[in-house]
Amino acid sequence: MERRSGARWAVPAVLLFFSAIPVGVSLVRLVQIPAGALPADALYFAVVPVWHFAHALAGATFGILGPLQFGRVLAGRYGRLHRVLGRVFVAAGALLSVSSLRLLWQFPGSSTWVLDGARLVTGIAVGALLWIAVRAIRQGDQRAHRAWMIRAYAIGMGAATVSLLFFPIFILTGEAPAGYAADLIFVLSWVINIFVGEWVIRRATTSGRARRGNQMPA
Repeated sequence: MERRSGARWAVPAVLLFFSAIPVGVSLVRLVQIPAGALPADALYFAVVPVWHFAHALAGATFGILGPLQFGRVLAGRYGRLHRVLGRVFVAAGALLSVSSLRLLWQFPGSSTWVLDGARLVTGIAVGALLWIAVRAIRQGDQRAHRAWMIRAYAIGMGAATVSLLFFPIFILTGEAPAGYAADLIFVLSWVINIFVGEWVIRRATTSGRARRGNQMPA
C-alpha cells in the first residue's frame, strides 16, 4: 500500500521539480510588478503591468496545480477537491492563453518572427486544448479529458523545458543563448514537451488496456 501511494505521488513530485524555475520566476514577478521593482531586462513590461501580472499569476497557478491534478491521489481519494482545483486550473490556463496573446500583441517584434510565431500558435493552442478537455469531461469521457489536459499542460509549461536547456548552456559558456539560437531552443522546448505529453498519454492508454485485459474473466 505504501509503495502504491508513493508511486501516485511520484508524477506530481517530478513535474513540480521540473517546473520549479518558471513557477519561482512567476511568483517573484507577482511581488516585483506591484512594487515597481522589475529588473532591467523586463522594464518594458511596465507598460502593461496588469497583463504582465495576470500572466505571472496564471503561470504560477497553472504550474503548481497541474502536477497535483495529474497525480492519482487527488482524483482517487479526493474527487471533489480534484474537480474544484480542476476548474481553477482551467481558468488559470485560459488566462495564461489570453495574457500571452495580449503581451504578444502589445510587443510585436520584441523577438524574431520564429519565436513570435511559435508564441502565437502555442498561446492559441493552450486555450483550444483546454476547451476540448472541458467538453470531453462534460460528455463523460474521462480518458479523453485527461489526454487533452496533459496536452494543454505540456504546451503551457514550455518555459520549464526552456530553463532546463538554457541552464547547461549558461554553465558551459557563461552566457545565455541569444538571437535565433535562443528562439530555436524555445521552439525545441515546446516540441519536446509535445512529444513527452504524447508518450505519457500513449503509455497511460496502453496500461489501461492491459489492466482491463487482466480483469477479464478467463
